[in-house]
Amino acid sequence: MAPRPILINRDYTRLWFGQAVSSVGDMVFSTTLMLWVATVLAKDETWAPAAVSGVLVAGGTAVLVVGPIAGVFVDRWDKRRTMLGTEALRGGLVALLAAVSFLPADALPAGVWLVLVYGTVLVLHASARFFAPARFTIIADLVTGEADRARAAGITQATSQTALIVGPPLAAPLFFTLGVQWAMLFNALSYLVSYVAIHAVRVEPSKPAPADGGGTGKAAAGRSGVLPEFVAGLRFFRRSTFLVALLVFAVIGQFGAGALNTLNIFFTTENLGMSARLFGYVGMAIGVGGVVGALCAGRVVQWLGARRTTWVSLLVSGTLLVVYSRQTGFVGGIVVLVLFTVPITVLNTAMAPLLLSAATPEYRGRVVAVFQPMTQLAAMVAAALSGWLAGSVLHGFEGSVAGLRFGPVDTIIAAAGLCILLSGFYARSALPETATAEGGEPAGEPAREEPAGEAGGPADETAVPAPAAAPAPPRRGSTA
Repeated sequence: MAPRPILINRDYTRLWFGQAVSSVGDMVFSTTLMLWVATVLAKDETWAPAAVSGVLVAGGTAVLVVGPIAGVFVDRWDKRRTMLGTEALRGGLVALLAAVSFLPADALPAGVWLVLVYGTVLVLHASARFFAPARFTIIADLVTGEADRARAAGITQATSQTALIVGPPLAAPLFFTLGVQWAMLFNALSYLVSYVAIHAVRVEPSKPAPADGGGTGKAAAGRSGVLPEFVAGLRFFRRSTFLVALLVFAVIGQFGAGALNTLNIFFTTENLGMSARLFGYVGMAIGVGGVVGALCAGRVVQWLGARRTTWVSLLVSGTLLVVYSRQTGFVGGIVVLVLFTVPITVLNTAMAPLLLSAATPEYRGRVVAVFQPMTQLAAMVAAALSGWLAGSVLHGFEGSVAGLRFGPVDTIIAAAGLCILLSGFYARSALPETATAEGGEPAGEPAREEPAGEAGGPADETAVPAPAAAPAPPRRGSTA
């Protein structure tokens, strides 16, 4: 009998399979919602762009409101049961929306349809704030060693980037040929597959986190208030100079990536002279770069160590983004964009073992819950700021330096690249060679003796995410 393919170990393989199916389902669902709102619910309406943006606002609101406190409950609860519960909730909710969508579009006012869509997105993203830290913690238990953790992160990143390539092309035919209902049912089925895969994972039941912040475990989390535990998590985070450094350069880097996300459609059509019909190739280029980065990142982390990989990746990606801002042709721009995404993906890989090494098991949920809202907030501020600068302060701006001409969009993107460069220099000076879970102080050289095969990185939830050509779906957790 031929041996079954195993990724790191059997339980991690089961988790990966569920995530692989669910990631495609997420991309199909998010793309379908955008198409449904833009072409059906708000068709030919002047407020259609605002209606589409409401989907993004609903998801971002869930991250900012629920994210900080979700880690407290994740640290309290059994992680496997938390993941199973969120998958059941989300699958049932999407199936319910699919059932309602069988009604004719004119059966309900457009405002009611939009409330249903926004409410569904809000709950999906809120549930994901519980799923992601729980999955992060379980992977920390299932996968040990810096190299294997980077490898696991790489597999996750490669899977997500592949879903970015596969999902949207699959969503459009499903939507226009079969209807919105079947695209939604596809996503509901993906939650079922994920549920079955998680249920097959064998992991020791989680112990409740100590509530006193002292790591004694005497005060069970269930007997304390949510606020004291939340404060204890913040106190733990604040005491770790290593975690604070990780967050600072992640937030700085997000300002760079957020500006590119917002303005890339204008840069490609105005500066690169690309037709808007070809903008899908931008997303494909990002996906290709992400897959390439995922395939090589594990060995990069093994060779250089997670810390050195982090700041080197930031410096390289920042430089490439500045180079991208100077492109004037479609082919050259696409090539540079692919190259830019590679070190971003490698960076995400390096973040996973750094976070895992800096947080004790009882605080991992709250550590992730601090990172997610802060990086999400940075991305939202960067998007708003870059849009405001391009549309008002720098509107009509033209200048030249040493014969190089600058306009508003390419100037902002170049400044975004400088932000990422700045975060790289900060990371080089602020991160010690390794970190312990006690206080973020150096603890010797990183272990590199374990082999690494595939590579990649954790998701965009813990580090500077690869810029996406389309809005990111409610992920089921890709932090490691």
